[in-house]
Amino acid sequence: MRANFRMQRLYVTDDLAEGLIFEADRDQFNYLANVLRMEEGQEVLLFNGRHGEWKARLQFPSRKKILLEPFEQTRPQPDLPDLHYLFAPLKTGRMEYLIQKAVEMGAGHIQPVMTQHVQGKIHSLDKLEAYAIEAAEQCGILAIPQVETPVKLTELLEDWPHDRRIIYCDEGDAGQNPLPILSEIGEQKHALLVGPEGGFSEEERALLRSLPFVTPIPLGPRILRADTAAVAALAVIQAAIGDWR
Repeated sequence: MRANFRMQRLYVTDDLAEGLIFEADRDQFNYLANVLRMEEGQEVLLFNGRHGEWKARLQFPSRKKILLEPFEQTRPQPDLPDLHYLFAPLKTGRMEYLIQKAVEMGAGHIQPVMTQHVQGKIHSLDKLEAYAIEAAEQCGILAIPQVETPVKLTELLEDWPHDRRIIYCDEGDAGQNPLPILSEIGEQKHALLVGPEGGFSEEERALLRSLPFVTPIPLGPRILRADTAAVAALAVIQAAIGDWR
């Protein structure tokens, strides 16, 4: 069932079920009352990543309080997408874009990976989660991706489950077309790994290429920024072996 983009959508942390009335928090109150200027009896769509999507009525028991009353489920809760997105953090201004696009493109797990040439830092997982929630609100997504704690690339590879193949963007690959390589992977579980602006070091590339559960792919003849490469790779993977088929 497709999302209804004619109604305002709001992420909440409260449980959602018919008759479970709860109070909007301060930010939600400001958004509904002062930004959207909504009134008593108007309806919004609510989701929490657990109980699907619900229509809810607004109640104004006072000038400084809004109650939300779920009364009808519009979409059931889907499973979390199985695609894992592993990325070297970028600088702050582009990190938001990177997370939002990963969520839009169907990533279910978001894993920051610290590499030798990484330029960005993860100062707050809460910010990454907020970026993911904002993308879900805007795009009608109900399953909120899991944001994992940053890990070093070597540690990630040491503990990686071998039944999930890592596909990584190799800027040094001599080829241009990733589709023949992806077609050989088939329908097994997979993850996408995108490196930092400076690319993977030679030691990291050698390590990645030595592992039987890792597959390098090229991304065509052009040099892409890390955030552009991430979107391009996610699109190719979803089209070739993901949920676009």
